[in-house]
Amino acid sequence: MGLFTRPVWLNFLSLLPATTLAVLTLAIAFLRFYDVQDFPLLGFIAQPRLWSNRFTVAALLATLANFGVEWNRRNRETNRLAEAREREARRDREAAEREAEARERETRRDRCQIRCLAAQIRHQLDPTNDHRQALALALAQLEEYQQVLDRDSAQDSI
Repeated sequence: MGLFTRPVWLNFLSLLPATTLAVLTLAIAFLRFYDVQDFPLLGFIAQPRLWSNRFTVAALLATLANFGVEWNRRNRETNRLAEAREREARRDREAAEREAEARERETRRDRCQIRCLAAQIRHQLDPTNDHRQALALALAQLEEYQQVLDRDSAQDSI
């Protein structure tokens, strides 16, 4: 069943103009340069020169068809390469964005840890109400950050 797939027939049809051109060129040369003495088979053709001219016109048409096929093949190849470059650029952009987001999350986490550590040390050194409130704010910030992490991990698992 694989024989009847579209690409196989397209590949076959794309070979047809070039093959036809080669056969027509051989027929033109055969009719132009040989006669009945060389090949008795030419006796069955009434006007070899007229047929040679007809085959020349057909060869020109086959050349134009082959040009069209090659033009189309080259355009498809160029488009395929351009799409591959676009996909690669998109992947690179997405990777760069993921790395930037990861760096930003890491930076936020580091800032939060430093703020909490500083508040804890201040409170241990001088247990005043201001330092206690700063420690409570740091704890609230840590809890909020924990909720964000839980929500992000839940979304990633979906």
